[in-house]
Amino acid sequence: MTVARSGRFESERDPTFVRLNSSLALDWRLWPEDIEGSRAHARALRRARVLNALELDAILGGLDGVAAEIAAGDFVPSDEDEDVHMAIERRLIELIGAPGAKLHTGRSRNDQVVTDVRLELRHVIDRQDPALGALQEALLEQAEHHVETVLPSYTHLQRAQVTSLAHHLLAYFWMLDRDRRRLAAVRAACQQLPLGAGAAVGLNYELDRDAEAADLGFDGVIPNSLDAVSDRDFVVEYLGFAALLGAHLSRLGAELVLWATAEFGFVRLSDAFSGGSSIMPQKRNPDAAELTRAAAPRLTADLSGLLGVLHALPLAYSTDLREDKRYLFDAVDCLDELLPVITGVVAGARFQAVRMRAACESALLSTDVADYLVKNGMPFREAHHLVGGLVRRAEESGVDIFSLPEAEVAELSPALDAGYRALADPSASLAGKSAAGGSSPGRVHEQLDLARRAMDAAAARRA
Repeated sequence: MTVARSGRFESERDPTFVRLNSSLALDWRLWPEDIEGSRAHARALRRARVLNALELDAILGGLDGVAAEIAAGDFVPSDEDEDVHMAIERRLIELIGAPGAKLHTGRSRNDQVVTDVRLELRHVIDRQDPALGALQEALLEQAEHHVETVLPSYTHLQRAQVTSLAHHLLAYFWMLDRDRRRLAAVRAACQQLPLGAGAAVGLNYELDRDAEAADLGFDGVIPNSLDAVSDRDFVVEYLGFAALLGAHLSRLGAELVLWATAEFGFVRLSDAFSGGSSIMPQKRNPDAAELTRAAAPRLTADLSGLLGVLHALPLAYSTDLREDKRYLFDAVDCLDELLPVITGVVAGARFQAVRMRAACESALLSTDVADYLVKNGMPFREAHHLVGGLVRRAEESGVDIFSLPEAEVAELSPALDAGYRALADPSASLAGKSAAGGSSPGRVHEQLDLARRAMDAAAARRA
């Protein structure tokens, strides 16, 4: 038995249009959510006395049968079904007959599909938030081992000042903490039920929508039926989260690519996440980090694509809206693939502390020398100018700023007394960055405590 086409039409559809109109390639993955929503809708129809008890039992049993067939690969839809909703309804009617034909009472595919998408996105978020937490945990564990490992910080990709590897890695931890808060907000945005809005203007049946919402784990119902079927803000918000997360991960990936080069030599990535060359046997390519870097434009394009679909789209429902799944599921798949990989990259990275310390050349301590002069009473601008001259003199002499002869240093300023040479140790520079949020070991230990509390708060949000 098939679900008949509307009697409105005299002729069959052109096969080319059937293929174009089929959204099964986009929405078939929603079958568990469609069955979940259909079960709740059947119970709502029973409460409204549209179904009797025997019909409800038949529908629920039939939906279980359809689900089992799909899970086993025994039921395969065709383009004639148009979408996952029609495919499941067709098979339900084939299995149980007339009661199955009553299931679509009081709903439209317009409110049905957006309910399915909300249910699916909740499931996605419930697995991706812990995946982000695992990446944060990998960063934390590395940071805890490198509180006193010095390396250069960079501005304009030029060596700037001394920091610690822990402080550097924790910057990514806090980016991800913000990402997880955004993801929690997206989940909250999914928590209003559209089912019961009908095609656009509501229903002629007194369904208890609040009970249906509770049945499906929603917090309430969307108050406007036009908005209910046309709203894709929650998808845009997820794609916005994904695009910004992609930007954050691309920065991490880009730095790992740089740090793994022979020129930097700051990190050795594990064999498990490295590639080779088809011609050069010596190569160890940071493929996983490069693919992490490349995900950002893909995720940004998904966001841009859906915003383009929604632009100037009249209320309430148009078939354009089915494209939301094209962009949503691409972003979901991208992050599902990416997050465990970049987590493995970070967890397995071996940071080269000796090479990092060697990169902390004396010029990076110039600001410390300027601050030393300021503490001895010199205005900062004057100190800045004076130390700039010191750096220039050292470069011309081919030595570092702490190895210039005392006579040359005295020519520059008597303020550069013997005390400034004690600043030559990068670890001393690190210890001096003791203001709140700084990279001194004491402040980084405080930051690690804050990070652990942030992880506990994220776990509480999930619970």
